[in-house]
Amino acid sequence: METWAKFLRQYYLQLQPPRPLPNGIDWLYPQQHAEVQETFRRFFDRYFADKGKRTLMLGINPGRFGAGVTGVNFTAPRQLTQQCGIDHPFKDQSELSAEFIYDMIAAYGGPTDFYKDVFIGSVCPLGFVQGGKNLNYYDDKALLQTVEPFIIDSIQQLVDFRVHRKRCVCIGGEKNYKHLLRWNAQHQWFDEIVPVPHPRFVMQYRRRQKAEFIDQYLQAIAG
Repeated sequence: METWAKFLRQYYLQLQPPRPLPNGIDWLYPQQHAEVQETFRRFFDRYFADKGKRTLMLGINPGRFGAGVTGVNFTAPRQLTQQCGIDHPFKDQSELSAEFIYDMIAAYGGPTDFYKDVFIGSVCPLGFVQGGKNLNYYDDKALLQTVEPFIIDSIQQLVDFRVHRKRCVCIGGEKNYKHLLRWNAQHQWFDEIVPVPHPRFVMQYRRRQKAEFIDQYLQAIAG
């Protein structure tokens, strides 16, 4: 039985995203680069070198300044260094969603405790860029149609590994939740999907209530 670390390395390195994408959209696939591969290897070896079951949290898709740089979901270079203790060659920069997620992880008990129980992935494991800007998989109808089989296969691979199927936590808004609900109804991955607001929404528009949203996240994970 392989460890999570081994599974996740293979998962990201063996992705075969469909090409070309419509409407001038490009893939954001940082795991193709050697420095990113070395970085997420260190991260996975530190926090996922075991065979235990985990609750799955699924964001939308990676963005340019977090996982699009580090290869680690909701983890910008600064969080990778300061909160996770992982050396890397990237520019020291942060990102709002990563700041919220790591405040939540601190409230959980820290990265070691959190990642022992939870894996944060994305509905689409790779991101999208159009005209130099981030794009969500559902923002373009032709894009969604092109990548839907890839998304379903990617989620199925995670579910077929050692995740708790009683509950999945869906990070981000009603659109991500709506599509994940639809696919879950077709494929019966999870007994229930619990939505939580996207960290960027919290940090931009509800920062004063951040502690309340962190509690909402922790309750969603705990069930």
